[in-house]
Amino acid sequence: MPRHPSQTDVTRKQTIDELLASMAWDPKERIGAFRSWLRGSLSLVHLQVITTLEADGPLSMTRLAEAMDVSVASATGIVNRMEERGLVERRHDNADRRLVLVHVTRRGQRVFEVMERYRRDRFAKVLEHLTDEELAAFLIGMRAMRAARTAIRVEGRPAIRPEKDAKT
Repeated sequence: MPRHPSQTDVTRKQTIDELLASMAWDPKERIGAFRSWLRGSLSLVHLQVITTLEADGPLSMTRLAEAMDVSVASATGIVNRMEERGLVERRHDNADRRLVLVHVTRRGQRVFEVMERYRRDRFAKVLEHLTDEELAAFLIGMRAMRAARTAIRVEGRPAIRPEKDAKT
C-alpha cells in the first residue's frame, strides 16, 4: 500500500523549498560576484583549473583534461595562458622525470584567498543585520548543514551531475 505524505512531510518539504529559494542568488548578485572574481582577467575555466588542482593536487595534462572534460589540446592551451599569468606551472615529477605535472603557484592560490576574503566581508555585512537570536539559530542550522554534508560524503553518495539534473 503506497504511503501518503503526512502533513509533517508536506510542511518539511515546504520549509526546505523556502530555504532553498531564500539562499538562491538573484542574477544581479551572481553577476556582481562573477565580475569581482573575474576582475583580474580570470575566466571561469581558470577558476575551474585552480580548484581542480587544489582538490586533486598536481596533475598531468591528460588527467587535468579529463577532470575538466575537455581535450588535451584545449587543456594545454588553457594551461599555457595560465602559466603566462603565473597562476600555474609545469614541473617534472620527482619519481618519473618523463611525467610533467601542472601545479598551482602561490599567485594561483591567492586567487581563492582574495575571493574568500571578499565573500567573508560581504557575508559579514549581511550577518550584521541579524538579531542575536537569529544569529544563534543560523549558527545551529549551519552546524547541522556541515554535519549533513560530512555524513553524505562519508556515506559515499555520488556527486551531483549537472547534466543529468538539468534534464529532469
